[in-house]
Amino acid sequence: MDSASYVVETDRLNKVFDGIHAVRDLDLRVSSGGRFGLLGPNGAGKTTTVRMLSGLLLPTSGNARVCGLDIYKQRDEVKAVTGLLPETPGLYSKLTAVEFLEFIGSLNGMSGEILRKRIDRLLSVLGLEDRQDDLLESYSSGMKQKVLVASTILHEPRLVFLDEPTARLDPAASVLVKDLILALSEDTGTSFFICTHMTSFAEDVCDTIGVLNNGELVTVGPPQEIIESTGSEDLEEAYLKIVGGKVDRESLLDWR
Repeated sequence: MDSASYVVETDRLNKVFDGIHAVRDLDLRVSSGGRFGLLGPNGAGKTTTVRMLSGLLLPTSGNARVCGLDIYKQRDEVKAVTGLLPETPGLYSKLTAVEFLEFIGSLNGMSGEILRKRIDRLLSVLGLEDRQDDLLESYSSGMKQKVLVASTILHEPRLVFLDEPTARLDPAASVLVKDLILALSEDTGTSFFICTHMTSFAEDVCDTIGVLNNGELVTVGPPQEIIESTGSEDLEEAYLKIVGGKVDRESLLDWR
């Protein structure tokens, strides 16, 4: 597969914070049009990886290209062709959903009828059309997350980074986000790079999974391949075997 077939290519990518190796020698290829899921415990380096690849954080060493763009020399271009939903995003609570999305659209060079139609379509798909003119401060946390998802894909980026996209969402809203990702991937060729703790979500949505542990990519492959290679029933069991998350029930009950 040639370089143009990848939306993410990294070569020994590293990030060190005060002597702590957050990401170590990351070698990764994410196919164009694919849905890549990055799993790992808290502190494994998932968010740091996304921040480097999205142009928000400079690596300590190594190289990477995103949508064919150098993350050192072409950071602004990387930001223009990608979308990012961070784990703890911010909203302007004194704006309505429409006003907020119009603001985000203007930051991405969108305006006029094209922007308005795109906003109307997204709010309708997300079930927010009846609340679109209400202030965001009146929204539930799940509704706010929906607006943030809409803001991330508003400018139709080639690659979307999602860091815990179903956080604060109820099961029905999580299914909607899953279906939205699948539809965008299949209908428009949009690529997704998804960090999540939800192994069931990753198994349903992602065609390739990577497991990051202590800053190192320890496993990468299709979900079913990872499940079978670890002799597991599902991705959750495989993940726990890889990162060592099994609970010793006898030790847990030693206090009795």
